[in-house]
Formats: sequence, C-alpha cells, structure tokens
Amino acid sequence: MDKLMDSLFGQRSNNGFHDDGDTLEAMEFKLDSNEFKRTFELDLPPVDHDAIEKATLEILEAVGEDVGREGLLKTPNRVARMYDELLSGYRTDAAKLINGALFEVEYSDMVIVRDIEFSSLCEHHMLPFMGHAHIAYIPSKKVIGLSKIPRIVDMFAHRLQVQERMTRQIADFINEVLQPQGVAVVVEGVHMCSMMRGVRKADSSMTTSAMLGTFREDSVTRGEFLAHLGRAKHS
Repeated sequence: MDKLMDSLFGQRSNNGFHDDGDTLEAMEFKLDSNEFKRTFELDLPPVDHDAIEKATLEILEAVGEDVGREGLLKTPNRVARMYDELLSGYRTDAAKLINGALFEVEYSDMVIVRDIEFSSLCEHHMLPFMGHAHIAYIPSKKVIGLSKIPRIVDMFAHRLQVQERMTRQIADFINEVLQPQGVAVVVEGVHMCSMMRGVRKADSSMTTSAMLGTFREDSVTRGEFLAHLGRAKHS
C-alpha cells in the first residue's frame, strides 16, 4: 500500500503527506487514479442484468420451480436489480464519496465512530452476513467528515466478501486517505451461512480486527480504544 502513495506523490514525510501532495486537488487525483481503483477493487464493469436474469431462470428451473407461476414471473429481473445495490461497492466513486470532506486540524486525539451497521454477502455461499463496525483513528493533520466513515464501511460491505478481508480493506482505505498516526477497525458479524445451513448455530458471531500504525505499535493506545468499546457494550 505504501508503494501506491509513493508512486502518486513521491516519498511521504513522517507526519503525513509530502508537501507537494498535501492538497485537496492532489487527493482527488489519487482517488480517481486507475492504480487506486485497482488497489481497492473500485473499477469493476457494470452489472450484466441480462446474464443474471438468465442465470436466475436456470437456477429456478434447476430446483424444480415453475418459472411461469405468478410469484416468480418478475423474480429474475428483481434479482438482477438487487445485485446492483448489494454489490455497488465495486463501482463506488471514491472521490464523490469523500466529496472534499477532509479538514485540516491541529489536534491528535482519538476519533471513534462506533456501532456502524453493515450488511454484506458472503463470497462462499452468497448468503448475507451483517453486524456492526467500530472505527478509530488518530489524526495527523487531517480528519474526515463524520458521515463518510459509514459510507466507507458500506463501500466494502456492498460486494462479495469475507469479514476478515472487509475489516482490513476499511482500515487500509482510511489509512490511505487520511494518513493518520493510526487506524483501528473492529467488526462484529453474524453469518447466515452458519445460522441457516451447515452447523446451524443461531447465536454464533464473529469478531475481526485490523490495527495499523500506533494502534498496532502502542498497547496503551490499543487498550484505550478497546476499553471504549467495552464500556459501550455494558452501558
């Protein structure tokens, strides 16, 4: 990931962007670059509605359904349009998502956004998993508009995913955009593939985390963040 920043802006200073790249215009250039889009899988082609409709018809026939009955007549079209929404994260315009909501700051206190609801599709069975994401970062020159953090979560949730990768992608993206002192992401999810099929454990859940920068290097900082989450659960 560091190579991406270096190739676009040259070498970074220890405290954030290189002076030549520390502008909103430079950030928008980076977000719109082909390399950035490839890195975060934001350059996939549009959903092929015709192919999905055909495939859905074949699945319905394969399970023995009557594709001509009233309740299923429009199902292939509904499914195709559904995937536009559920998999929109592959086609998100990162520059429009951020929309200039980066602000210069002088402080370096921890910023925490908790209990961000998300829903995604497991790439193994294409069944939903859902839960909450908790995100913290320690600024180094810049903060991002509060509403943008849930949108970043949605960008990576709205694609075929595994929770472990989604957690790291959220952390990496925030790290690239803000270049903070550190980023921490904790995701708690329940997975329909284990609740509806297989082991069928309705009360099971999964927690994943990604710690970058000072959150990885400093146990006190990491502990402060986790303590905030613990207090929230018991409040």
